[in-house]
Amino acid sequence: MGGPKRDGWESLALIVALVLVGLGALGFLVRAVRGPSLADRVVAIDGMVVAMVAAVILESIRSDHAWFLEVALVVAFVGFVGTAASARFIEGRGA
Repeated sequence: MGGPKRDGWESLALIVALVLVGLGALGFLVRAVRGPSLADRVVAIDGMVVAMVAAVILESIRSDHAWFLEVALVVAFVGFVGTAASARFIEGRGA
């Protein structure tokens, strides 16, 4: 909140990074919808979680609010648990 002011280049870099992370998330969404296998969909959803965490961290930097980092930590943890559970399900299924 009381941090240093950012110049135009830093603000532009943060916005460009947010746009690129959003495009990456869109690519993962396409892969999650198209498949073709369950494993591809699980990896794509995990990639979307990573992109979401990156976006939250970038927003934390942009807005200068540290509590966003706690949100990113929770999202990353939930994503990890979900991916681990999905991998165990796929392994037990014999796909």
